[in-house]
Amino acid sequence: MTAPFELKMTDQEAFDGLKASFGKEFVAADVRAFCKMNDIAYQTVTKKIKQYKVGKGKWNLEVTLEKVKEIENAFAAPSVLPEVKENLVPAKDDTFVKFGPFNDLKKIIQSKLFYPAFITGLSGNGKTFSVEQVCAQLKRELIRVNITIETDEDDLIGGFRLVNGETVWHNGPVIEALERGSVLLLDEVDLASNKILCLQSILEGKGVFLKKIGRFVKPAAGFNVIATANTKGKGSDDGRFIGTNVLNEAFLERFPVTFEQDYPSPNIENKILKNVADDLGVTDFEFCKRLVDWADIIRKTFYDGGIEEIISTRRLVHILRAYSIFKDKAKSIGVCVNRFDDETKQAFLELYDKVDADFDFEKAEDEAYESN
Repeated sequence: MTAPFELKMTDQEAFDGLKASFGKEFVAADVRAFCKMNDIAYQTVTKKIKQYKVGKGKWNLEVTLEKVKEIENAFAAPSVLPEVKENLVPAKDDTFVKFGPFNDLKKIIQSKLFYPAFITGLSGNGKTFSVEQVCAQLKRELIRVNITIETDEDDLIGGFRLVNGETVWHNGPVIEALERGSVLLLDEVDLASNKILCLQSILEGKGVFLKKIGRFVKPAAGFNVIATANTKGKGSDDGRFIGTNVLNEAFLERFPVTFEQDYPSPNIENKILKNVADDLGVTDFEFCKRLVDWADIIRKTFYDGGIEEIISTRRLVHILRAYSIFKDKAKSIGVCVNRFDDETKQAFLELYDKVDADFDFEKAEDEAYESN
């Protein structure tokens, strides 16, 4: 009587058969398919390849348990770059005023559930600042990564670095956040190339397998991902945000919720500027109100198609800081709108003249042009 194949199959035959069918890396579903094809018990095969198991339902035929332990022991050696030890909880900022999706973000992060969120909105309206202050209030660590077109897997996940003449592995910010259970902030994510797709499994809350060192990293409790962008990941049709890219649909689908953040209302924006003024020692709160009224007129004109640029909350804060330095309203406004083209500068200064009867329009205009 011929013995069942599973009694005759050697460890080497199981190894060779799986590798020929699925390559060096495979998962439990692949093993079950192999067992069905060869009429052999799943438990029998998994016992034969147990030394190659690198995670739950995951095997890598080029990495043995001994090799994994060897690598982990090497990482514990003094020659390896130490993990980040300092406290990464952002500091509370007394000038902050909550608005927009702040309360919703706070609920998400406070829940400690893995629930990625995408925040979109025009430049300078406080998207990143809001995430920082949510984490500050909740005493949650935040690891911020500024995304560019050049950002790749090595920047995000990590790679080998030369330290004291030795090549050692160094965790990237994503792995740091995973292991610490921190909030990972992908700032300006719409500037990314398709290299950002290395985060796909992480955005599913499943962790990541570090192929270069044969280690699987699971997300610690509380880990979450927040992304900010000026667009919704579909590029910039009006050309305002040159460099933004159309993001992969599968990447965007891994964010369950998208929050649209507008500029704060005039009432909220006035509170923000008063807080900043107070922090800077500026006591002219009427100037704060006029800046807010000016920004409101500019934004309405922008949305109506009357001008092609807009004044952000961040730009208003720049003007207040300039005023705390120069002690001159006209100069402060002039130098802070100087980044815009001549036609836009002229339009902005004329609009400010409408909200401040005492404004020296000609002086501000001179300051803007003289600093060129």
